[in-house]
Amino acid sequence: MTKPTSPALAPAPIVYVIDDDPSVRAALADLLASMNMRVAVFGSIEHFLQHPREDAPACLVLDVRMPGLSGLEFHRQMARHGLHLPVVFITGHGDIAMGVDAMKDGAIEFLTKPFRDQALLDAIHLGIERDRQRRRDALALHALHQRWALLNAGERAVVAGVVRGRLNKQIAGDLGVSEITVKVRRANGMRKLQARSLVELVRLYDRLGEPGG
Repeated sequence: MTKPTSPALAPAPIVYVIDDDPSVRAALADLLASMNMRVAVFGSIEHFLQHPREDAPACLVLDVRMPGLSGLEFHRQMARHGLHLPVVFITGHGDIAMGVDAMKDGAIEFLTKPFRDQALLDAIHLGIERDRQRRRDALALHALHQRWALLNAGERAVVAGVVRGRLNKQIAGDLGVSEITVKVRRANGMRKLQARSLVELVRLYDRLGEPGG
């Protein structure tokens, strides 16, 4: 697992804009620059995919209708490209059903041109904050995996039994070890995972996604 960049060390947020209309790209670039926001504009999805993306909090402003792959289709495919950016849709040809579908798919906002500058800025700020939180969560999960790696096989087996609701005596029978050994491994596992209670241990184990041995 690649270690995510610490939020404190990440570059300033950046807004990516994909729109096939040069005038719209220029207007959005000027608006965002006037708010001291970093922006990178692209005339097509293909151009955006070819461009190296920074390891920084970000938001994607995406036109709905473009030649080739539409913005809505690309939004549904982003995970395949390893992209988890919050998306703000903009369109001159939208309708209510299209907007509902976009929001169901996780879009931050669906704005119909002409839209208020402040509405776009509010949506972008919300998207960037959500991306910051996603990055914080990824960093915390990476740290948890590192703590899990500190457990030996016996400690992992005991922790797995504990979170399944097995008693120490039952776990000892499952593993063919003494109950004292189970208690020691349980204590070591909780200490290494920094779990202060059984409830917290279960929560951390769930976050690991059933890690097994």
